[in-house]
Amino acid sequence: MSAPSLFQRVADALFGSGPPADSEADRKLIADTIEVIVDAVEPRVRLRSGYQGKLEGCVRDTIAHLRAIGREGLDPILLTRTAWSDDPRVNAFFATADDVGSCLGRSRELRAFFDDPANREAPEAYALLGMKKDERNVLGMELQGDSVRQDVAQTAVNFSDHRIIAPASTLAAVRLEIGRRIIRRLAQDALSRIIALDMKANELQEHKAYLAARLRVLNLARDGMEGLVRDPATIGEQIDAVERELKQTVDDYIEAKASLATLDSYIKHIQEVFAHPEQHVTLAHTPLRMSRMGIKVEGSFQGLVNDLSLTELAIGPDLRGAIAIVRCPRSELPPKEDLVAKAERYL
Repeated sequence: MSAPSLFQRVADALFGSGPPADSEADRKLIADTIEVIVDAVEPRVRLRSGYQGKLEGCVRDTIAHLRAIGREGLDPILLTRTAWSDDPRVNAFFATADDVGSCLGRSRELRAFFDDPANREAPEAYALLGMKKDERNVLGMELQGDSVRQDVAQTAVNFSDHRIIAPASTLAAVRLEIGRRIIRRLAQDALSRIIALDMKANELQEHKAYLAARLRVLNLARDGMEGLVRDPATIGEQIDAVERELKQTVDDYIEAKASLATLDSYIKHIQEVFAHPEQHVTLAHTPLRMSRMGIKVEGSFQGLVNDLSLTELAIGPDLRGAIAIVRCPRSELPPKEDLVAKAERYL
């Protein structure tokens, strides 16, 4: 079995050419997806008889959810300095026109794409732009009629930590690459649960050893000369407390090790992630209306406004951000020398 080619087939079926046309192809997709997940999380799961049947239901749910996400329309945004003045989305995402070029120049993936001999003639690349969106309450000025009000409660919106990833020569190719990375991220979440359990078992083992040593110290104190200066009853209470904590720690350690030791536990962690894909991968479209100064505004606002639909992607418990498919012209990429000179100013 060739893992890369198998992964490629799964991603292409989900995010490339569209859903399978018949039930036989659908069954093949489910089987291939199970193998991709098992390869990524723990190949030894194949030693468990009937693992495919145990994972079929949750994988079917995930496939349906990912297909729905794959059908979401994301119109590409032209990422240029000129677009900062013309496109409300680019204006909202970047503080200045120069920040657009800086973002393009910082992307190692984008530079590698244009440096690849296979893309020597490519005038532009499609890619995924990811950003962190922050909102905070501030006090500012607001024009109401002919007067200006001071200290008005406002909500400031800021986009930061811009990243350009997954560049490709076509829109279809970049959507396919995004799909691949989503599948990998889901497998990472399942594996992270197993690693976290392993870390918990190690921590419990260390705490168990500490409590056992602490208990020996207290027993020596109770039976030794310390009784001349300390009430033996107090030492006994401490011994009882440590014994209770030690017993609970031992029980927790046994439970953690048992969960790690069985192939069924690996299957359980995979099921916990892939049976509820809507809890692990979400794509939301939120209307956003903000001034050119980055302040949320209502319909009566007087002034220039960026009116847009913001797409936010969440994958797992700790990966969340605003995203956009972007077109990156080669001509907008600043020379590497410019980046070096800019960095030297801060040294």
